[in-house]
Amino acid sequence: MKALAYFEEWSRRPGQKVRMAISSELAEVNAVFVQLLSGPGDPKKPAIESKEFPEILNTVVRTRLQSTRVGSYAELPLSSPAKAPLTIHLHFCPTLPESSKKQVILAVGEGPDSLNLELSGQKLRLSGQAGEVEASLDVQPQTWYSVAFTVGRDGNGFLDVARRTGLSSSSERVSVSGAVGSVEGRLLRIASAGPDAVGSPLQPFNGKVEGVTAWDVVLESADIDGLHSDRIPSVPAVGRWDFSKEMHSLSVVDTTSRNPNGYVIGGAERAVTSHAWSGLSDDYQAVPEEYAAIQFHEDEMLESNWEYDLEFDLPKDIPSGLYGVRLNAPGFEDCYPLFVASRPDEEADVLFLFSTNTYMAYANDRLATMGEILSKVMSHELVVPEDEKYLHAHDELGRSCYDTHSDGTAIRFSSRRRPIINVRPGYPNFLSGYRHFPADMYLLEWVARSGQTFHIATDDDVETDGIDLFRRYKTIVTSCHPEYWTLNGLDALQEYLKNGGRIMYLGGNGFYWVTSIDPERPWIMEVRRDNSGTRCWNAPAGERTHLYGGVPGGLWRWRGRGPNKMLGVGFASEGWNVAQPFLRQPASYTGKGKEWFEGISADVIGDKGYLLGGVAGDEVDRYDLALGSPAEAEVLCTATGFGNEYQLVIEDQLLGLPNQGGVDRQDVVRCDMVYFSIEGGGAVFSGSSIAYCGALAWNNFENDLETVTTRVLRSFCSTLPGE
Repeated sequence: MKALAYFEEWSRRPGQKVRMAISSELAEVNAVFVQLLSGPGDPKKPAIESKEFPEILNTVVRTRLQSTRVGSYAELPLSSPAKAPLTIHLHFCPTLPESSKKQVILAVGEGPDSLNLELSGQKLRLSGQAGEVEASLDVQPQTWYSVAFTVGRDGNGFLDVARRTGLSSSSERVSVSGAVGSVEGRLLRIASAGPDAVGSPLQPFNGKVEGVTAWDVVLESADIDGLHSDRIPSVPAVGRWDFSKEMHSLSVVDTTSRNPNGYVIGGAERAVTSHAWSGLSDDYQAVPEEYAAIQFHEDEMLESNWEYDLEFDLPKDIPSGLYGVRLNAPGFEDCYPLFVASRPDEEADVLFLFSTNTYMAYANDRLATMGEILSKVMSHELVVPEDEKYLHAHDELGRSCYDTHSDGTAIRFSSRRRPIINVRPGYPNFLSGYRHFPADMYLLEWVARSGQTFHIATDDDVETDGIDLFRRYKTIVTSCHPEYWTLNGLDALQEYLKNGGRIMYLGGNGFYWVTSIDPERPWIMEVRRDNSGTRCWNAPAGERTHLYGGVPGGLWRWRGRGPNKMLGVGFASEGWNVAQPFLRQPASYTGKGKEWFEGISADVIGDKGYLLGGVAGDEVDRYDLALGSPAEAEVLCTATGFGNEYQLVIEDQLLGLPNQGGVDRQDVVRCDMVYFSIEGGGAVFSGSSIAYCGALAWNNFENDLETVTTRVLRSFCSTLPGE
C-alpha cells in the first residue's frame, strides 16, 4: 500500500477542524474533499458515486513514511539512582516463555550497563555487564512466579525464584548467585530492555507483571523467604509500585511517595488478575488487590501516534452526510471516510446511524487467517483482498477485537487513531462480498433516495449526546451490523422509543456485546466477551469486568438487555453460504403492516441480493417470545431453508449436540421481519439480516423489498398503520 492515513476524529460537525495523519512512500499526494453519494453497487462491477468539493480542500501534501511504536511496556522513574546494594522483588506470569527471543521482565538502568531480569527460552536469568546467573527451573506459561534479586557492593548478584501457582511452591524454588557487575540507573523498565528509535520496546516481555518493590540494601534470607509468602519486610522500601492503584489511568503509582509515578506505554492492559486472585469475585472494583497486575504484549498497538499532515476547517453550513478525503498520485488513489454530523439545532426526518463501534471492533481483523475453517461454511471461493494480505504482514497496523496476540491472549481494546484498512469505501470482504462500513453505504444511498430529509451520526455522537441527539428525529435507521453498544447508548435508545421514537433496524446480530469507551480517550473501545455467545476467544478467568465503566462484559442478553426486548428479534444464526428469501406471513396480508405490501403479488421477496444472493444471510435474527420479543409484534416475513452451514447460536445451546443447523432446526435457525408499535407513538421495524442491505440495493433499488422498506420509512416519518 503506497499510502496509509487516519483522521484525528471520525465524526465532525459543521465548522469544526479536521486533522489527518498520512504515511506514504510517495513524496507527495493530492488531497481533495469529497462527498460519498452511493453504495458500491454490484460487487462484480463496483462503482461508487462521489462529488468533489475543491473549495473545501484541494491541496498537495508533502508526505513521508511515519513509524509506529509496537509493543507495550512501563517506565518507573527514580528520584535517586538505583545502585548496589540493591534488592528488587516482583511477581510475573509469562504467556510465551517458549519464545526463542530474549524477553526482559525488568531492567534496572539504561543501555548496555543495565541489569536485566530476563527470560531466555524457559530460563530465568539475572544479567549484567559482568556476567549472569541463571535459575535451573523451567519457567512455564500461565504460571505465577515470585522473584527477588539482589546486587551487592562487590558486584555479586543473587536470584531467588519460587513458583506461586499450584499446590506447592517449595518444590519449585531455586536460589543462585554469581558475578553480575555494578548497577546504577534512574529508571526501572518493565517488559522492555529499552526503546528503539521508534519507541518500541527492545526484547519485550509477553505476560503479566505484578508490583515492583525496591530496597537500597541486600535483604536477609528470611526477608526474601517472606516475600514469597506475601510478607512485607520491616526494612523501608525506596520504591513500591502498586499496580492496583489508578487502574483507569496510564499511571503506575509509587506508594512510598519517594519517586514520581511511573507510566504505561503502548496500551498495556490493566484490570487483570494477579497471583492473589481468589476466584471469589470477578470484579476488580470489589477486590482491587487481587487485580494488581499489568499485562504486556510484544505486538500491542492501539494508537499510531503519527504527526498530522493535513488540517482544514469544515464550512459552517455543510450539510450532514458521508464525506471523505481522497488521496491520489500517479498510479494511486484511496479514500478515507469522514462522518459529518448535524449542528445541535438542526432537525430532520431520519437519523442514519453508522455503527462505528462495530467498525472499531473489527478494525483490521485477521479473520482471513481462519480461511481454511471458514471456507467450509462458504458457498463461494475464498479470496483474500490484496490489502488484507498486506495487513497480515504488518503488526504496526494493530489488530481487532476478533484477534489474539502472538501469545494467544485476547485483544480487548481497539482504537480508531490508526489506519483502518477495512473502513474504506468499496473495501471487499471475503465472507460475503461487503461487510460493515462498505455495506452500510447501500443503506445510506437508500435513505437518500427515499426523499426523506436525513442526517447521519456515529456511535461516538451517541455516546456524547445521548437522547438529546435522538429526540431531533422522527425515525432512526440503523446500519447492517450494530453489534457493539454501550450502556449509555442502550439507555438513550430505549428512552427514545418510550417517548414516541421509531427505529428501523435493518441489520443482523445487533445490540449484542457489552461495550465500553475510555472516558479520557474516547477513541479507545473495550470489549470483554465473557465465555458465552458466538465468539473468537474466551475471556481469561476473572477478567470479564470492563476497565472503563466497571460493567460486567459479555452479552447484553445476560445483562437482561437483550435485543429481543427492544427490537423484537435477536441473533439466531450465522453463515456465509447462500442467503434465503423472505416468505410472506399472514400478517403481511391482514395485519397492521399490510399496507406496506399493497400491490405486491409475490409471496416471496428478497430472493436476489448483492450479498450472498438474497435478503437473509450472513448473520440473521429471529422473533422469540422466550427471549423477550413482545407478544403484540407481527411477524411479516420469515426466511428458513438455510443449509447446515448456518448453525444455531451457541448461547441457545446447553449441550453440544448434532443436527443444530438450518436443515434440522428450522424452528430456530430462521430470519424474521418484525413490526410492532409502542404505547406513546413509538414503533419498531426489524429487517433482521446483515444481507438485507444488499437485497435492498438489488437492481438499482428497484425491487419489492425496497418498495416495502421505503413505505415503512415514510410511514414511520408520518403516520403509523392504523392510526
